[in-house]
Amino acid sequence: MPPTSFYRRPAFLATAAYALVWLGVILDLMAFDQLPVWARLIALIPGLIISGVWVQWSRRQSPITLAIVASIAYVPWWAGLVVFAEWLAWDSLRVSVAQLGLAGAYVTGLLWVIWGLERAAQHYEGLRTQKREQAGESRYEPAQVVRETEAEKPVTNPLDPAAWYYGRRSRKLNQSITALLTYSLAFSILMMLATQLGGCSEIYEMPAGGGEQKQIAQTVKIQKVIKKKFVINPFSSIIFSPPPIDEVKLQLQEVTAHLYAVGYGQGEGAGFAGGTNRGKVRFIRLEYAGGDWDQDFGVGADFNMLSEYGIRTKQKINSETESRSISQLRNFPIGKSPPFVYMTGQRSISITESERKILREYLLDKHGMIFCDNGGSRHFHNQFLELMNRVLEGKIEPVAVPLDDPIHSIPFKIPFLPYVAPHGGKEALGWKVDGRWVAYYSPGDIADAWSDGHAGVKTEIWEYCFQLGTNVIFYAHVEYNKWLDARAKK
Repeated sequence: MPPTSFYRRPAFLATAAYALVWLGVILDLMAFDQLPVWARLIALIPGLIISGVWVQWSRRQSPITLAIVASIAYVPWWAGLVVFAEWLAWDSLRVSVAQLGLAGAYVTGLLWVIWGLERAAQHYEGLRTQKREQAGESRYEPAQVVRETEAEKPVTNPLDPAAWYYGRRSRKLNQSITALLTYSLAFSILMMLATQLGGCSEIYEMPAGGGEQKQIAQTVKIQKVIKKKFVINPFSSIIFSPPPIDEVKLQLQEVTAHLYAVGYGQGEGAGFAGGTNRGKVRFIRLEYAGGDWDQDFGVGADFNMLSEYGIRTKQKINSETESRSISQLRNFPIGKSPPFVYMTGQRSISITESERKILREYLLDKHGMIFCDNGGSRHFHNQFLELMNRVLEGKIEPVAVPLDDPIHSIPFKIPFLPYVAPHGGKEALGWKVDGRWVAYYSPGDIADAWSDGHAGVKTEIWEYCFQLGTNVIFYAHVEYNKWLDARAKK
């Protein structure tokens, strides 16, 4: 069949038309994020079917046709799996599929580069062989012919191993190394562009809604308890000391009344104006080297705190807690990053220079916040202060966070700083940049109070520990929402 007639076939025209739709959906996924995830999934499903049909058709053609079609079909299947994981709200799986798919795309492209170079080398070597045969020379003297060719005119075609910049020895090897480095550089640039747009990056979305940034109203109910009345025979020989006939005991019970939606901005229900319908508050613990970042991780403290936050604010929360390495914070784009990450431990904190830059970018450029809790030692206290000094380059000094600060009074009024054990003192410390706390440090192991059993502390203490955790998480999300509003106005 002539090539022109093939391109006029209805199947090819229909595929080309759908490809435009597919590209539009991918562009929205990477840059605009306007379509709901279910709409993306529905729009991408036909691509899986169409690519499967073309693969079946190519199996009846030449092997090279099958390889080309299969390589092209790889892309819609990869994108479809990423969107399917997003639809299921499996963020970790979505990131893994995106990254593994990216690695597969790199290998696939590299194989095509190797194949193309080999075909090109055979082609140009065939031309030289033909030239030797026409000149009546031996076909086993390629070096002499190459020298004569170079003497006439230097070869500049990068597909030809005889190009002058590949040197005079190991030309084929030099060509392969050059092709590998060039391809890797080009692929890295495209990958960076894609991650900046959002295609392979992880996103954090706050729950949609609204509310007011003020204290939750708390009332005190007085419950009157009247004990039983006793009727006693005064002539009885039994000695009995009766209580007062109308003994009244007053029970004070503090009751929390949600008189407003806990959140920020205009919207229905408790949440944030900068959030989305699929957004949820997530609790992400930060992984670091040198110590015990995973102290009590998964035991109950993190999840208990997240659950209590959802109960107390009525906001949507994630179904499980998570952890990310410092390097993985780079995967979150600006405007879709976690408003806070949680740190704890009792040993050392060791970070590389690259991780220091990532943390600095997260706090300052991505408007994030570190919520740190001392898990058990004065050493960890010193380690965290040194970490913040490195990240902020010694320009911001820690200060005591006053009890009347919004982070200690909204949505709950904290009358005193609660702690299980004052490993790092009895005052919360904070680092403030441009009027915003970029780090909040609790010195007293409040995570122990979040855990099952509450470390044996009094009810009042673990209740205030949950309130403090709620306040810090809420503060981080409100400040993040304010920043999103400011960016939108610009």
